[in-house]
Amino acid sequence: TKKYRLPREAEWEYAARGGTSSQFYWGDKIDNNYVWYFGTSDYKTHPVGLKKPNPFGLYDILGNVWEWVEDWFANDYYKTSPVQNPKGPETGRFRVKRGGSQANLISHIKSHTRYRALPDKRHHINGFRIAFSPDNF
Repeated sequence: TKKYRLPREAEWEYAARGGTSSQFYWGDKIDNNYVWYFGTSDYKTHPVGLKKPNPFGLYDILGNVWEWVEDWFANDYYKTSPVQNPKGPETGRFRVKRGGSQANLISHIKSHTRYRALPDKRHHINGFRIAFSPDNF
């Protein structure tokens, strides 16, 4: 059976970085050709694909909307988590969002930026990206 789900936080960051180690997947300096943020968006969510993709071919993984991930939030989790394939806390009050949105300053639109929110919070700056798990995952 096919399993579609929210990505885990570590999976999301791996995908967002696109094989790079810079602040943004395109480098360390802002480039408006890649991202919707407060300085470029007119405070509107935009259709996916109008900006350039990351090296993995993913569009709008930074900016435009915060993306929910599967993990529960713990402020210090990554200080003690496994280096390989961390899965996040099993419970919590808040879930993790990644990537920043069109309403944020560029300082919130980096591959490593994470934020917490109540999982039932609905807002036009929140969205999600689907991950696919093969049968042997």
